Amino acid sequence: MSSLVIRNEKVADQQAIYRITQLAFQDRPYADGDEQDVINRLRAAGALTLSLVAVIDDDLVGQATFSPASQSDGSRPWYALGPIAVLPDHQSMGIGSALIAEGMQGLQERSALGCILTGNPVYYERFGFVLSPSHTPKAESSQYFQVKFLTDFRPQGIFGFHRAFYD
Repeated sequence: MSSLVIRNEKVADQQAIYRITQLAFQDRPYADGDEQDVINRLRAAGALTLSLVAVIDDDLVGQATFSPASQSDGSRPWYALGPIAVLPDHQSMGIGSALIAEGMQGLQERSALGCILTGNPVYYERFGFVLSPSHTPKAESSQYFQVKFLTDFRPQGIFGFHRAFYD
């Protein structure tokens, strides 16, 4: 693989991010089909904490979205990972892992308490995410809701994703 570069999104990347996300989630049984629209809604709401892109030879091949999350116990800051997408012909090459690692570093620099997501537990456990049924938002499945703690703090309440996930 040529040299992989992970960087913050630029305005000129937005159309490619939309298409990459659309292709990555197409025909996936776990996808809602609106993942690319979630990113646009987060962007429009000013709620993209981090939008990282993966670039190989000047071509965008992946993107990871990090947005603010809430905790009913009032603790903060918490963030959510997702959507994360890699072009189908570039999957299983470590690009998603590189995006997640860079994003986690960015969250730690923001003094995050942790990061939440809804996704495949088998995939995300390698990054330190654990199932967290007692903290699952009402609109999510406890079978897939996970959290990665970045400090020793443990929350007492229920998490929430940004409203852009549900609009």
